Amino acid sequence: MSTIKNIVFDYGGVLVDWNPHHLYDRYFGSREQADWFLDNICTLQWNTQMDGGKPFAEGIAELAAVHPAWRKEIQLYFDKWIDMMGEEIPHMRELIQDLKRRGYHIFGLTNWSAETFCQVRHRYGVFDLMEGVIVSGEEHLLKPDEAIFRRLLEKYALTAGECLFIDDNAANVAGAVKTGMNAVRFSGYDALKADLDRILG
Repeated sequence: MSTIKNIVFDYGGVLVDWNPHHLYDRYFGSREQADWFLDNICTLQWNTQMDGGKPFAEGIAELAAVHPAWRKEIQLYFDKWIDMMGEEIPHMRELIQDLKRRGYHIFGLTNWSAETFCQVRHRYGVFDLMEGVIVSGEEHLLKPDEAIFRRLLEKYALTAGECLFIDDNAANVAGAVKTGMNAVRFSGYDALKADLDRILG
């Protein structure tokens, strides 16, 4: 019998569709040019600094100093950030509602800037289903470091072995496992449903 009592969800890419291409494909009018910009200027590695708590104003100023020709486009990353948001991932809200009906406790653990998370915290109904959430930008900690998983466990008095963590990033899944949590990598609703049926019974 499964010992899982708590299920912990990543947010971006698992519960909601966050993708800078939603903004920059339209801005540039070209997927290829947006690809180049996001691979070479406003990279995911750069964005991670803000997820970890660096103010966007500081991160933008530093990046614009290195790439002054792209200052306007770099500033858009924050000014039009909400345009990077899509819809909820299909079927995930219903899945969580079913898990709650079955008695599981549901939490969130996300790498997300505090400056932008406040714009979406109450925008998506699926977020309101959480009993609690740890936001990296508020904690100044980042997945996959074990410290952010420990913060979740401590804040909500959870036992690692009773938790199942779900994330679309393999490194974050590995970080959860190192902390003693059970974890699966999210690759879509159907695959997750099969994983949950296997793990939870």
